[in-house]
Amino acid sequence: MTRPPRIEQYGLIGDMQTSAHVCDNGSIDWLCLPRFDSSGCFARMLGTQKHGSWQIAPAPRAGRSDAGAVSERRYRGDSLVLESLWHASTGSVRVLDFMPPRDGAPQVIRIVEGLTGEVAMVSAMRPRPGYGRVSPWIHEVGGRMVAEAGADALWLDTGVQQVEKDGVIVSAFPVTAGQSVAFVLSWCPSHAAAPEVPDPEAALSQTLGFWQDWTQECTYDGPYREAVVGSSIALKAMTYAPSGGIVAAPTTSLPEEIGGGRNWDYRFTWLRDASNTLAALLGTGYRQEAHAWRRWLLRAVAGDPENLQIMYGIAGERDLRERELPWLPGYEGSTPVRVGNGAAGQLQLDVYGELVETLYLAHLSGVAHCTDTAVLHQRLIEHLAQRWQEPDEGIWEIRGARRHFVHSKVMAWVAIDRTIRLVEAGALDMDLVALIELRAAIHHEVCAKGFDPVRNTFTQSYGSQELDASTLLIPRVGFLPPDDPRVIGTVDAVRRELSTLDGLVRRYPTIGVHAGVDGLAGDEGTFVLCSFWLVDALALTGRMDEAHALFERLLALRNDLGLLSEEYDPIQQRQLGNFPQAFSHMGLIQSALLLQQLAAQSSPHRGAVPVPAPRSTSLGSLQNRKALTSQHA
Repeated sequence: MTRPPRIEQYGLIGDMQTSAHVCDNGSIDWLCLPRFDSSGCFARMLGTQKHGSWQIAPAPRAGRSDAGAVSERRYRGDSLVLESLWHASTGSVRVLDFMPPRDGAPQVIRIVEGLTGEVAMVSAMRPRPGYGRVSPWIHEVGGRMVAEAGADALWLDTGVQQVEKDGVIVSAFPVTAGQSVAFVLSWCPSHAAAPEVPDPEAALSQTLGFWQDWTQECTYDGPYREAVVGSSIALKAMTYAPSGGIVAAPTTSLPEEIGGGRNWDYRFTWLRDASNTLAALLGTGYRQEAHAWRRWLLRAVAGDPENLQIMYGIAGERDLRERELPWLPGYEGSTPVRVGNGAAGQLQLDVYGELVETLYLAHLSGVAHCTDTAVLHQRLIEHLAQRWQEPDEGIWEIRGARRHFVHSKVMAWVAIDRTIRLVEAGALDMDLVALIELRAAIHHEVCAKGFDPVRNTFTQSYGSQELDASTLLIPRVGFLPPDDPRVIGTVDAVRRELSTLDGLVRRYPTIGVHAGVDGLAGDEGTFVLCSFWLVDALALTGRMDEAHALFERLLALRNDLGLLSEEYDPIQQRQLGNFPQAFSHMGLIQSALLLQQLAAQSSPHRGAVPVPAPRSTSLGSLQNRKALTSQHA
């Protein structure tokens, strides 16, 4: 049996409404149409070839069942147009894979270009709607091939002959130097009229133009521009343009442990993930996405902030019931495969902090004041004031008993602190004295109950022995100054107990004497975002050489296209979890921004530059931040 591709062997293309995963063997193994959260029509990534895929590659050579991996691949310029090159014995070809920003039917376009000689090529598309469960009716209509199943119709247009064989649409064709052959897959409702026959070259020009215009807005000009722009493109690709919602990742059930059961559906909009993503984009100069997300937030929360969900569907849907797909064997046998997410019903108090932090950052970035958002903000803070002392499931969405997580309380403090700043700036009308008293009360309780003076570290929850990487954010958010001994002790403790020898960080203990907080069996890899948090903590505490070294190490974890998944297995040296992950790319951008700003601040040739709070919110100099926080210590 052929070993399935590793997660890092995939590239991403998308149209900001859905996306496709293209393997380095030329096969699209994951595609949901027409939305990120729609049923998959290609689901080989979570199963086998029979669950749907579409491969375009040189015809297999004698003695081989496939053409092997591409010779090289890359994105064309700063875009999401994927170029894959094969160098065969008879010549060379290039395949361009992309999805045009949508203006009508969603499309996947694949253009095969002959570069030298002549190469025999094969396109084999096996559509399997319903996450690989349904065999569609494949037939010809006016010279076009269409696969229909229930409400879905997939139309495949090309200039070469197509035949259907055992549920697979096959085209075998030669391509010579200077020749090109295009394939266009379009989706539409099965009851609707057929989509128009597309113009692939015009669509390519349009797509390249879109990405070129968008990336030119990036304001980051530091030493890691290539990585920052690439991560910004990945984040933009995970936005759902019609609503402004942002998915945490465009996949479901890619495992956190090979063969394990920690497999979750991330194709929804978490308030936390979306807030952090928007903050990263704002930090690199993008404001339009903040406007769209703010409108999404108002629609999703509606008039019911007291029943705030921590996540919603990409258009604001509330019902995200979790279920399993038993017919899919899972990625490398990792089951169950899940769709929907039961965490939607959890209490996670930290989301108030991330949400308010992003609204504050939008204000600082010049995003116009919105009266409706101000009303929602006030009601959310009033609700948080009533609930902040409750235990919750926390940032990691545990499925065990609720706890008083330190990170949740710290982020509740952030929500109040940033609200105070907005009131002081005249952007909100609330009781300032009451807010200041509440901020002090939260700060006092966290320092009294969430800190272990014997070990000189903040812990995962009140009274616990476990550590948690989320406590690395304490200096980043301005809860305590970076030179506070409690901060330095916490950073050292996390490095000692949660880090690998090369600096990669686990979220919290999942095995051993302190395991079991999340209520789940099994283990997981190191968490990419947490490793970027350690970069930030090292930089803020003055260990810049170590911060830069770790940042470079994390950049090296990206695949050849610059993409990062949720986790990394340092033993097997492979990516794990849903892919690409917004958290990981957001962390990369934020660390790059922080390193640049701290370097500028310490330069003798430049004026003082404010050190950012989380997600590039400016809180003033280190000295000013120390004064702000010491009054609550």
